[in-house]
Amino acid sequence: MDLSLALTWIMFLGLFPLAFFWLRRAWRILFRRDYSEVALKRGEAPPNAERYAPYTAAINLVAGGVAVSVILLVVISGIPYDTWTAIAGSTIWLKFFGDFVVSRQARANWGKTNKG
Repeated sequence: MDLSLALTWIMFLGLFPLAFFWLRRAWRILFRRDYSEVALKRGEAPPNAERYAPYTAAINLVAGGVAVSVILLVVISGIPYDTWTAIAGSTIWLKFFGDFVVSRQARANWGKTNKG
């Protein structure tokens, strides 16, 4: 066993909890109407979290679905290492960027005062 094989297994096994947490988050937003994890910034949801809930739910649902798809493709069809790591890595980064954009948009005018 060499280092690259160990890192491959760590990345593959890491997809399981990521997919679980992302899909659970989408479930909570869509079906339980729990907006406590919508557009978080420093662990705090914005006052208008319900407005941004569909965007956060969609980001988590798509990212979780892609992660589950990658897991199934690796186990069932054995897609090449370069392919599944590219898909998984891109999904993780795009999910983080998407959450960042939504959290910043939710606070675009929050805390600003009108001077005039």
